[in-house]
Amino acid sequence: MYKLNGTVDEAEMQYIIRDFDPTLFAYRKRQMQLLADQMNAKLDTNRIQVTVKDQYYNLKQFLDGKMESVDLAKAAMEQLDITPDIEPVRGGTDGSKISALGLPTPNLFAGGENMHSRFEYVSLQTMEAVIQVLLKINELNVQQ
Repeated sequence: MYKLNGTVDEAEMQYIIRDFDPTLFAYRKRQMQLLADQMNAKLDTNRIQVTVKDQYYNLKQFLDGKMESVDLAKAAMEQLDITPDIEPVRGGTDGSKISALGLPTPNLFAGGENMHSRFEYVSLQTMEAVIQVLLKINELNVQQ
C-alpha cells in the first residue's frame, strides 16, 4: 500500500502490484479482486470495490531477444571507462511505456541515491556522466 485516504464514512487504499514474472503479476491482480469478493460475501454487501489500472510492465518481456539497445549502452559506457552494472529491473515508467509501444528502451543509470524517498538526490558529476553516456550512445548508433 502506498496511499491511504479516508473519512468516517469511507476509505480508499491504493496499492502498487509488481512482479518480474508476467504470470505471477496477473495472479496478484486477480487475488486483489478475489479478496474483495470474499469480504463482500462475508459482509453480505458490496462495500469493497477493486479497480486495477496497469501502470507499467516489466522491461524484460520487451528486451528478451532484443538486446541491441542494451549492448549499445554497454559499449558506450565501456568506452567512457564506466563499468556497466547490468541487472534485471522491472523498469521505469518511461522506458516501460516506450518499450511496450515497440521500441526496446532499457533503463540507464540516473545516479540517484536514496531513490523514491524524500532524501533522493543526484550529484552534478553523475548527471554529467549520464550526458556523456547519452552522447556516446548517439555517436555509436550513427556509426552502425
